[in-house]
Amino acid sequence: MRTIAIVAGGDSSEFEISVNSASEVSKSLSERYLTYIIMIRGINWYWEDPEGRFHNIDKNDFTLQTDEGKIKFDGVFIAIHGTPGENGLLQGYFDIMKIPYTSCSAFTSALTFNKQATKLYLKEYNIRMAENIIIRKGDSFDTGEILKKTGLPCFVKPNDSGSSFGVSKVQSKDELQPAIEKAFSESSEAMIESFMQGREVACGVLKTRNKKIVLPVTEIISKNEFFDYEAKYIAGNSQEVTPADLPQEITEEVQRLSSLIADLLGCKGIVRVDFIIVSGKPWFLEINTVPGMTQSSLIPQQARAASIPAEELYSMVVEDMFS
Repeated sequence: MRTIAIVAGGDSSEFEISVNSASEVSKSLSERYLTYIIMIRGINWYWEDPEGRFHNIDKNDFTLQTDEGKIKFDGVFIAIHGTPGENGLLQGYFDIMKIPYTSCSAFTSALTFNKQATKLYLKEYNIRMAENIIIRKGDSFDTGEILKKTGLPCFVKPNDSGSSFGVSKVQSKDELQPAIEKAFSESSEAMIESFMQGREVACGVLKTRNKKIVLPVTEIISKNEFFDYEAKYIAGNSQEVTPADLPQEITEEVQRLSSLIADLLGCKGIVRVDFIIVSGKPWFLEINTVPGMTQSSLIPQQARAASIPAEELYSMVVEDMFS
């Protein structure tokens, strides 16, 4: 039986969601693999045993010393949303250690974590997306000039953050400066993006060496101004319809684009691509290379709708590490 480390936690605002994701993945994989949830927060990397004792990871070779001896992991399931699990830092470390992992490569993770870099990359392939401007912390800027390009309302979001924290919908010029400052609390760069009136959808894709599975599309109907952290994770703040009640041709186009975008960016494992449907056409919002895996997260919802058990879904990406 292979031994798999499921890395969880991280240094972003989505620490708790990551821990919940790792717990669900561990439960799903526990019959097929020996799993250890490895907590990572800053320089503290450890496993908590059933008695509540902490055992530190030896970062020289990513091994774990327990009462039973030294544990060497066959592979790593990355369940950290945000830094260092979604932006390429851990991937680079595991590449150096020559330990296989389930997510995208270090390069693809770093690229996709930066929203502006991803948009510039995909523009070369004529993917539809909203107009936007990037402001870096310390830059001087003119709110009037920004709004000439983006218009009102607009969205302000951290440019390189995997979470829904720091995102604002701006309705007036006076709201723009505070929204930018809020984004700076999560990132050194703020993206100001034109608002698109439409229906928000998301589509999960699984890419391995031998399989390509495009999951059913979910429509997200938020009771908040937009699909923010509360709408995502607090019950009752959003309605998520899977499969989405869309015309067949729009559903197929969202699925086609999701698979294409994942391929263009060189993704592997499980990713989720988000769009806004405007006048019957999908406009790209962003891609998540370590999407949530809690019971209420979109990927597990889509897998259930496709009659794919969670243990099958996660096992496919684990087995891909060894194929």
